[in-house]
Amino acid sequence: MNEESHLSTLARPVQGLSANWRQFTLLILVNAFVGGMVGLERTILPRFAEEEFGISGHTAILTFLIAFGITKAISNYYTGVLTQRYGSRNLLIIGWLLALPVPFILIYAPTWSWIVLANALLGIHQGLSWSSTVIMKIDLVGEKQRGLAMGLNEFAGYLAVAVMAYWTAILAEQYGVRPVPFYAGIGLAVTGLILTLLLVRDTRRFVHLESVDHPGERLSRPFWETTWTNSNLGPVTIAGFVNNLNDGMMWGLLPVLLADRGLSLTEIGTISAIYPAVWGLSQIGTGALADRISHRTLLFGGMLLQGIVILGFTSTGSNGWYVGLAVMLGLGTALVYPTFLAAIAKSTHPEDRAHSLGVFRFWRDLGYAAGALLTGILADLLSLNWSVAAVGILTILSGLIIRVRMQ
Repeated sequence: MNEESHLSTLARPVQGLSANWRQFTLLILVNAFVGGMVGLERTILPRFAEEEFGISGHTAILTFLIAFGITKAISNYYTGVLTQRYGSRNLLIIGWLLALPVPFILIYAPTWSWIVLANALLGIHQGLSWSSTVIMKIDLVGEKQRGLAMGLNEFAGYLAVAVMAYWTAILAEQYGVRPVPFYAGIGLAVTGLILTLLLVRDTRRFVHLESVDHPGERLSRPFWETTWTNSNLGPVTIAGFVNNLNDGMMWGLLPVLLADRGLSLTEIGTISAIYPAVWGLSQIGTGALADRISHRTLLFGGMLLQGIVILGFTSTGSNGWYVGLAVMLGLGTALVYPTFLAAIAKSTHPEDRAHSLGVFRFWRDLGYAAGALLTGILADLLSLNWSVAAVGILTILSGLIIRVRMQ
């Protein structure tokens, strides 16, 4: 009888955070390692390009971000498409295998093209690994706690980004931009792979259970409906694209802008770390809010706040001014990031959820490449200030689209 009960439990998994806290906590930890891989470069790569390879043009420096954004976007999409066939765990393992060579390439790269290659691999790793952990957490917790689950997920990932961004800036100041700052990447990749191989379990059976009595209708054209035509999914996807467009600008051009205004690398590293740290920490609260407050309200308010703050960076100020702006930008981003994912999950059938999330994350992370290209060209043709202002205006407009179209 005990054996039959055990088999019945395996056949009928129970959704919920408390029922699955061990796997959920493990996935939080794994996603922190995923975020840490991005944080390796976030502060120091523009200076790395100038000191090691003599690349000073804004567009040239941002080629690494274009490569990262495009490959991450494509791998996001295919993670969503393939997860039901092959399982999120298997895709997560592949993602970690692709991350292993990245720190070694960064350490030993003889030319800038190798750095671009490393970021292309990093983009694929991020798409497969981060998307897989998102999908598995949503599968585990069920409908009532998705906002909280996404808040915890993004909290772990972006707090790790912030910690690594600050730490690598300190190491680069003391020991140079390579190789020491990139040693941590080796440990992150190896540990993340081992944890996944030994402890992570796939979640497809949770999706099958949830699909049995789900009242929602299936999407007939998931790509186009998620991209634009669905009045709830389309505006969220547009806002996600613009959000990462402005994050790409913050990643690639903010260190250059602050350096031009006389800030030291340590000061730049602090500001660059504060933004994702506030973003990450605040998502515990904003994720929980997404389970209780209208998604449209949170998304509109968050995008509007981001746009106003980005325009604030066009004004010259003290180090404290930039710290304050970084805090407010982190709060604005925290309002929207877990809400994006919760809104997509709420508006889709369980069998379409991974596909729709993949489409959303495809467009969202394509924003990195678009932001790098747009801001780099505007910075070279006009000025850094004009480039930053254009991104701020686009961010405000995307919030207005949310307000008008989303139900």
